[in-house]
Amino acid sequence: MPLPLRHPITRRTAIQAGTIGLMGLGLDQLASLRAADASSGKTHKSCIYIFLSGGLSQQDSLDMKPDAPDDVRGEFQPIATRAPGVQICEHLPMLAQRSEHWSLVRSLTHPFNEHFEAHMVMLSGRTKLPTGYRSGKPQPTDWPSIAAVAGEATAAQENLPPSVVLPEVLKNPVGSVASGQFAGLMGSRRDPWFVEASPFRGRASSGAFPTHSFNHLKEAFVNTDELVFQAPNLDLPEGLHRGRLNDRTKLLAHLDQQRRSLEQAASVGNFNQHRQAAISLLADPKVRRAFDVTHADAKTQDRYGRNSFGWSLLMARRLVAAGVNLVQVNLGNWNSWDTHGANFPKLKDFLLPPTDRAVSALLDDLRESGLLDDTLIVMAGEFGRTPKISLLPQHYKLPGRDHWGGVQSVFFAGGGVEGSRVVGSSDSKAAYPASDPKAPENMAATIYHALGIPTGAAWYDGQDRPNRVYHSEPIKQLFA
Repeated sequence: MPLPLRHPITRRTAIQAGTIGLMGLGLDQLASLRAADASSGKTHKSCIYIFLSGGLSQQDSLDMKPDAPDDVRGEFQPIATRAPGVQICEHLPMLAQRSEHWSLVRSLTHPFNEHFEAHMVMLSGRTKLPTGYRSGKPQPTDWPSIAAVAGEATAAQENLPPSVVLPEVLKNPVGSVASGQFAGLMGSRRDPWFVEASPFRGRASSGAFPTHSFNHLKEAFVNTDELVFQAPNLDLPEGLHRGRLNDRTKLLAHLDQQRRSLEQAASVGNFNQHRQAAISLLADPKVRRAFDVTHADAKTQDRYGRNSFGWSLLMARRLVAAGVNLVQVNLGNWNSWDTHGANFPKLKDFLLPPTDRAVSALLDDLRESGLLDDTLIVMAGEFGRTPKISLLPQHYKLPGRDHWGGVQSVFFAGGGVEGSRVVGSSDSKAAYPASDPKAPENMAATIYHALGIPTGAAWYDGQDRPNRVYHSEPIKQLFA
């Protein structure tokens, strides 16, 4: 099938060109397009991609091996879910009680055991490393991230950026940056919007600060005074304002001018309240406060957890409700899940409990608000962990598991996914797929499918050359 040519007046092109967007407002056009969407029965499709940097241990979480030898099965016990025959870790009890709303793929595999390479693969959904790839140094020739592709291939809603990454860019403590997070070949103007709610400060601590924070090297709870989770700066991403407005001051002045014009229009009866909301979105203090999740009501914060994991997923839930199409949530800063040592206390005390609480609250919120059917949730790391438990005495006093791309388990919920399903399986040691292996391309295709992106869709590089969005089939077994 030939790749599609650009259409000169698509909705997406019109938004990017400013015909309908925030900077060159065409209120009549915006209203008519929304009316057209409503009349066609279209609903807003969205995705929350939860990324566990460091790599979740599959046999200590979602693919327990209770009959394996001691040096494989580990310390944790499996518990039953509501899905017949499906067990997960005892430290994920809230998710176990909600299994009718989620499914698992236990057979995702790729060949990389190094963090930077595996980040590139799982954040872009492309197994082959790109030409010119450099470890820890993103290149303009890198594959674009799933977030960037989704942002390019879907239409912006309510003048919001179509894709967002939060709460920070993934960097290691010495400042090297993970490849695969950016737009790469698309050009930096198409980078997703990075919401810096937890700006990187070269810290050594990991986990869900401040309540579940630890230091990988010290294997201890650490003082978290230097860790900050704050209301994000809601400046527009580069591609929406470069060449139109030079800085934030001009942006706000422009918004104020637009609002005054709209208020004047209201006085003669031509004003539409929804149009005003779209224009004032980024400048409205009430909207800014809505993203300040650390000041959400006490009941909400208690359900999600008063920590960076809970606040991040609450922010993601609010963003998709507001109209963002894809939100990537880095659940834990660089390599929080990299449990080479003290694997079991780190998972038990610092990582699994806040994840269990926050993801369960997200499922509940989306279901109760009616958004779960149209919001896909995907949770994965860059790889799994080694089948056998190991000990690195030069660094750690307690045993852990090392990097392992051979197999990992991926969590799916919402977005049309049927609950209580398990796709594929790993072998007796959770080392390699035993049945129905899946690749990062299948995971990415599942995300694009749930977002309603056509199978023949393309993105365009800096030279305006078309590139396929899909590189494999969606995981069809997840859907009815």
